[in-house]
Amino acid sequence: MPGRRDRSDAPGERLAAVLERYAFIQQQPGHGAELSALLHRGGHAAHAEQHLRHFLRGLPAEGVQAGEVRGDVAPDELTGYCLHALAGAGELSSKAAVRRLVAVTLTGLRPQG
Repeated sequence: MPGRRDRSDAPGERLAAVLERYAFIQQQPGHGAELSALLHRGGHAAHAEQHLRHFLRGLPAEGVQAGEVRGDVAPDELTGYCLHALAGAGELSSKAAVRRLVAVTLTGLRPQG
């Protein structure tokens, strides 16, 4: 995922690319809610999730600075919102459905007003 993060200059485009990739990873077999719950019981999984959250946290923060992401919600909260929303991709059967879920998630990140 780090390579995808650096491909675009616009923070909003980088955020969209990373979230889409994350959603497609969630859609892959073996990444469903049951497996995630089992993995999150171990310490190594908690460390991996913390690393993922840290990586993703920077993207909304950059988007806020660029005026592309709402600034009325803390980046940590926006990161949690994205991860939870896109976990639903594991239940989707098509790429089009995953892209729609990403689009809805991104809509929730846009500045209000």
